Order: sequence, then structure tokens, then C-alpha cells
Amino acid sequence: MKHVFTALLSLCFLLSLAACSGTRPSSPPESPSAENGALADSALPEEADPEPLDPNAIPSGIQKFLDVMTLEEKAGQLFFVRCPAENAVSDVETYHLGGYLLFGRDFQDKTANDVIQTVAAYQNAAAIPLLIGVDEEGGTVVRVSSNPNLRSSKFKSPQKILAVGGLDALRQDTREKDRLLDALGINVNFSPVCDVSTNPEDFIYARSFGQDAAATAEDVSAMVTQMSADNMGSVLKHFPGYGNNADTHTGIAVDSRPLETFQSSDFLPFYSFAAGGGKTAVLVSHNIVQCMDANLPASLSPAVHDVLRQELGFDGVVMTDDLAMEAVAAYSKDGAVAVMALQAGNDMVVTTDYRTQIPGVIAAVESGTLEEETIDRACARVLQWKAALGLLVTESDAS
Repeated sequence: MKHVFTALLSLCFLLSLAACSGTRPSSPPESPSAENGALADSALPEEADPEPLDPNAIPSGIQKFLDVMTLEEKAGQLFFVRCPAENAVSDVETYHLGGYLLFGRDFQDKTANDVIQTVAAYQNAAAIPLLIGVDEEGGTVVRVSSNPNLRSSKFKSPQKILAVGGLDALRQDTREKDRLLDALGINVNFSPVCDVSTNPEDFIYARSFGQDAAATAEDVSAMVTQMSADNMGSVLKHFPGYGNNADTHTGIAVDSRPLETFQSSDFLPFYSFAAGGGKTAVLVSHNIVQCMDANLPASLSPAVHDVLRQELGFDGVVMTDDLAMEAVAAYSKDGAVAVMALQAGNDMVVTTDYRTQIPGVIAAVESGTLEEETIDRACARVLQWKAALGLLVTESDAS
């Protein structure tokens, strides 16, 4: 299979050498901060095919990849997994993984060259290039810059950056992050935090911008625009908005706020996906948001995903928060939580237990519990994200 993809990529590269000019895509939906100039032209691809009228339609260039992929390969692409301590290289090939999410232990005591060589080994094992992600938010969440071998000081929180130099400083800080991550072989930063929080007592406050919805939307748009210009994938989190809820790493959080609050406040920063030029994904939290679904965590709720797709109009990759969190533990006992996540509308699953969950997804398709069309559509979005980041060249890119 690896040779098939190599041949496809080589063919597409040759086609690109003789490519004619494409058609400029229609303008994306404006984010709340677009009128302030936050959406830069540099954030959009110079040439691309127009968006399909059917949001579920698969572009022909992506379809050519799907046509030569096995079910096992397509299922593996839907998993953005926590990098294991053992067998990390062999598991890339065995499970056909879509991406590795690196944590502090993956950088501890390592030099830049150590990290570069390790990531290169992962990529060399992959038939389809991997998404290599990290949480490098700044402030309390700094997986990379906490290692003095990789940066002399930790990245500061966005709140502190804004307080000192405003949006210009935020853009510069984002640029520095992107350059460091890119140099290490990392192509996705699980950032920015889009949650609106102005109360220092909130769990999410220290990781947020600490501003109201309109200002947070402007901050997020500035970051996403810069990340897109730097060809760094961004992940907007934690949809539909954390508010003042508890930590879902340790238990269930229930949000009783009305839908109108989300529409007038929490949703606003998430519209900044329009600034991402196809390089932005959205991560869904495990909060139970009663106004949308009183029973299921947002990450497992079709109703919440319908809001994101239909009301906000997002058609990129949607992923779960980490399925190892206690907030979804009750749904994980039989190993079917990944199937639930895909049925709900996620395209990627963030997880540790992929060695059990990937076979579970494959079995669910084979038994008819999960439609293969669902897998194809999700895999297509993952491949499109990789293409937007320059990890794949598709035939449509060269036409």
C-alpha cells in the first residue's frame, strides 16, 4: 500500500509541474472579526477548486486516494492518538494511524535533533504522511518549551502576551511557536483555546484569553490567520465552549446554560475557522450541554455536531477531546466509544486505546453497525486537511 501511495504522489507531482491556473475559491464565511481585517489573504490558498455544492461530496482528487485504500487503512486515518511509549514506529504501519499527539514525556530531556529524528522515523513508517500534533498553548500548557533544550524559556500565556503588546505581540508569539514546532517536524498545534472566560475562578480561565466573546474572537482569528500563513495546522477547542464548567479530565461536567448564550457568546470565536484556509480543525469537549443534548457528552452527541456543521457551517475535520478522560469513562467500558464518536459526526478520535478501538471500528463496519460511507466521508476530510497542510498532493491540486 505504501508503494501505491508513493506512485500516486509522484504522478500528482508531475502533473503539478504542468498545471494550469486554477479558480480562486469563493469567499469563506466571515468571522466576527473579519471587518477588523483579521482575515488576511495569505491565510487562503492561492489556487483551489471551488467548494462542492454538496458538503458531503468528496473531491475527485481525494476520492482517488480512497479508491485504493482498504477499510483498515481508512479506519486508521481517523485516529489521532497519543504517542505510545513502546512500538511507536511499528504501530504507525500496523494500524495505519492518521496522526500522533505528542506530550511532555515525548520531549523530556531530548535535544532538537533527538525530536527531529524520532518524528522522521514515524513519518518514514507511514504510507500516508502523519499529522504530528502537540498542545503548545503557552502558559500552563507547554509540552515543547518546558524543555530548556528546545527553548530557553517557556512560552507565556496568551493573556500575558496580549497584556504586554496586544494583537501584534500575539501574532509574533504565534509565529515563534510555529517556527519552533515546524523545525521539529510538528505540523499541528492543538491551539488556540476558544473558550470564553472572564472569571479567574473558572477552570479554563488560565488557558483562555480572559476576554469577552468579541475580543476572544478577534484574538483567535489573529492566531489562526498567522498559523495558516505559517502552514501550521490549528485546532479550535473546546466546542461548543467550556464556560465555567468543571474539569472533564477528572469527571463529568454539565452545562445548563441556554442556547442563546452559546449563540451570542461561546460560538463567536469558533467562526474563526474561516481564517484558517482549510488548515483548521475543531475539537469537541466532553461537557454535557443540556440545551443541545441533555444525555450525551458533546463529543458523542450527534445534536452538537449538527450545530457545528449546520449552524456554524464548519466542514473541516471535527475531532473528540481525549477519550481517555474520565468524563467519557462510562462509555468506554466495552471499547465502543470510538464507534459512538464516529457515529456522532467526528472525523478523528483522540485516544490512547487505539489498539482496541481501531479493530472495534473495523468490526462495526463489517457488522453494519457503522456505515462505511461514514468512514469514507471522515477519511476524506482527514486527507483534505493533510493536503491543505502540504502533506499530500492530490490530482485536483495539480489541475
